[in-house]
Amino acid sequence: MRPTILVFSISLAGCVSVEQTSVQPTRPLPDAEYIKMYGPRPDERFPLPATDISEVDPRFLRREVAYNGPEQPGTIVVDTSSRYLYLVRENGRAIRYGIGVGKEGLAWSGRARIGRKAAWPSWTPTPDMIRREPERNARWAGGMPGGLQNPLGARALYLYEDGKDTLYRLHGTTEPWSIGQAVSSGCIRLFNQDIIDLFNRVPVGTPVVVLNRNPLVAEQGRDAKPPT
Repeated sequence: MRPTILVFSISLAGCVSVEQTSVQPTRPLPDAEYIKMYGPRPDERFPLPATDISEVDPRFLRREVAYNGPEQPGTIVVDTSSRYLYLVRENGRAIRYGIGVGKEGLAWSGRARIGRKAAWPSWTPTPDMIRREPERNARWAGGMPGGLQNPLGARALYLYEDGKDTLYRLHGTTEPWSIGQAVSSGCIRLFNQDIIDLFNRVPVGTPVVVLNRNPLVAEQGRDAKPPT
């Protein structure tokens, strides 16, 4: 019998922030290449403004890195401990994205596949979220339409196991300051520009490996560059 390979909390379905962090010290301005990478997307159904990355630790910006992990090209590897998501490529390379992840996300690991993709997805709070913050969440009990204020951001990738929704998502965020932090209610969040990039690179059926405090990823940061 195949062992259980994915453990998750029902609270993952909400995918909204539950913690706040203090403002980080001012960092040097990012270079022009990254400013362009995280620039506005006026072609979107909801025109997406530029993401302010001036307060973001540069290591969480999208880049291509050397990779010698065991997963096959085309696999998504989520390293919740390091706050990185990798899309494994050919020839010992991977695209690395910074992520935000919460306590529930840190509590499980395993394998799944992308079962569904959605652009500007709707979001529905869990009953627990509604009880906890009725003024904020009760009006969305029937679902919050996609848009710039939606907690799932510009795209969502829904993880399935054995044909069933795990309630775990890879998605965008309305809070770019949260990337690299433990702030999500359980799902993995990326900058909106990053989740759009990932969304465009991977099909439904893509395998996903979630690591929990025992990273299988080995990379050589000295060979990092913006991806193409």
